[in-house]
Amino acid sequence: MTQTDGLLFNPNTYDPQQFDDETRRLLRATIDWFEGQGKKRILDDDLAAQWPADFVDFVKREKLFATFLTPSEFAADDRSTEDGGANADKRWDGARNAALSEILGFYGLTYWYTEQVTILGLGPIWQSENKDAKLKAADDLAAGEVMAFGLSEREHGADVYNTDMVLTPASDEDRANGILYRATGEKYYIGNGNVASMVSVFGRRGDIDGSPNRDQAYVFFAADSQHDNYHLIDNVVHMQIYVSTFRLEDYPVREEDILHTGVEAFAAALNTVNVGKFNLCSCSIGMTEHAFYEAITHAQNRILYGNPVTDFAHVRANFVDAYARLIAMKLFSQRSVDYFRSASLDDRRYLLFNPMTKAKVTMEGETVLRALHDVIAAKGYEKNTMFREVAQLIGTLPRLEGTVHVNVGLVLKFMPNYMFNPAAYPEIGTRNDPTDDVFFWNQGPTRGAAKVRFADWKPVYEKHASIPNVARFYEQAQAFGTLLATAAPDAEQQQDLDFMLNVGHLFSLIVYGQLILEQAGLTGLDDDIVDQIFDFQIRDFSTYAVALHGKPSSTQAQQEWALSAIRKPVPDAERFGRVWERVKAYDGAYEMRP
Repeated sequence: MTQTDGLLFNPNTYDPQQFDDETRRLLRATIDWFEGQGKKRILDDDLAAQWPADFVDFVKREKLFATFLTPSEFAADDRSTEDGGANADKRWDGARNAALSEILGFYGLTYWYTEQVTILGLGPIWQSENKDAKLKAADDLAAGEVMAFGLSEREHGADVYNTDMVLTPASDEDRANGILYRATGEKYYIGNGNVASMVSVFGRRGDIDGSPNRDQAYVFFAADSQHDNYHLIDNVVHMQIYVSTFRLEDYPVREEDILHTGVEAFAAALNTVNVGKFNLCSCSIGMTEHAFYEAITHAQNRILYGNPVTDFAHVRANFVDAYARLIAMKLFSQRSVDYFRSASLDDRRYLLFNPMTKAKVTMEGETVLRALHDVIAAKGYEKNTMFREVAQLIGTLPRLEGTVHVNVGLVLKFMPNYMFNPAAYPEIGTRNDPTDDVFFWNQGPTRGAAKVRFADWKPVYEKHASIPNVARFYEQAQAFGTLLATAAPDAEQQQDLDFMLNVGHLFSLIVYGQLILEQAGLTGLDDDIVDQIFDFQIRDFSTYAVALHGKPSSTQAQQEWALSAIRKPVPDAERFGRVWERVKAYDGAYEMRP
């Protein structure tokens, strides 16, 4: 077997030296559990839409979620002892959470999703001032329970301004029994809603009406999915994951159940999404990595017309492009972790990188799968392949957990300051240190995205300008600044979401490239891969420029700019050949146990 470059996750060789011993043990134990299940068992469970009870049992046995998802403040394993039996390994650590997310995604969206919605359910709890609720959550995690996030509704989606979950003030009799409200309403698209011990439910008080007081009406409270007044209606999807719809009917809400009220409840919803949905990117990476292994091993050993499939030029082009895009996904996501873990009220740059991971990285996962599927064709539908499962589910990440247009629309809010108004920040290095990311639970107000400042994006491009395609893409990035300075979208165009989304995609490529280059520099990634990554960056920028040219509302000046911004990547057959050899080395490098 040829030695690979080691840039992709490989269960056979994985040993994350950057983490502490217990983290490494748990990550390795997770891999070993999946490999012990075997490929057939995992795929059969997926085809049968089997709830992953055995995985939840593994999580309970190893205290996996308890260790990774409990802030150190609540790390006691035994509250009956004087020191609480404090577990020094319990903390909320964004770096190791991302690593676990990639592993779970590698073996199946189902397993990642079970953790993902637990993270979302914990968000309002860990942000709360309700210590009893937090202690209960810590105890429940230690007992192997999972959580849920009751925000979305059938009529309103995740529109946090509107909710039909109504809390009615309790009767005198109820109050005598410690009940403050009775909650009635339905929630829709709520993962883990079938088993969650604590469902963080977003609602509004029925006794506060009218627009001026709307903010004061919001309430976040914790509900128990096993309570008699909690009615599980259905699983919205036919999948292993349980994306529930449930109804609360006169559900008793006590003081100890209330997590947030008023504006704080609204903020908790948005800040939970900031933290909880970050790992969409690492799940997409894990899924595409597994599909990549299957695709290259199949194609390299498949003979058509007397030749290996990979002898065809278009097949090699697809593989090299898919590989470069996959490495770029990893570079951007890994660097984003550093900004997340270093965030503060004075450094909120993570608010831009978060929607980038949710939209851009997950979209790239789809692009990678499409390129690979075009090569392996019918093989990608076979029920005994992980590729079939990944191809079927990869599109859920940019859609089920937050649509692309919402996230790209959010990215646009940061564009003026990012492009034209840089600020000075201390240098941020790689953040793999075993510390608790306490800022996640104290993010402050949700407003002010347009005021967030960024370090100058240009120096990192200039630093890598000796790489031909980085230099050429930098020309396009600078040209984008010229567009905004000389032919910016007018007031009418700014109201045209279709037009502005295209602008947002152009802008996103510049942000994407910045963090890719930063991470490449931190990890010493060789120029061949970086050059190949910016080959597709140039092509993607040109594609969006052409799309802008074709928009019905584009002005003459914008059309002229679009044509002038098109560039051809700098071709280098020898570089392409070297990258192809690296791709080919993954043939047979990993295959899951039967």
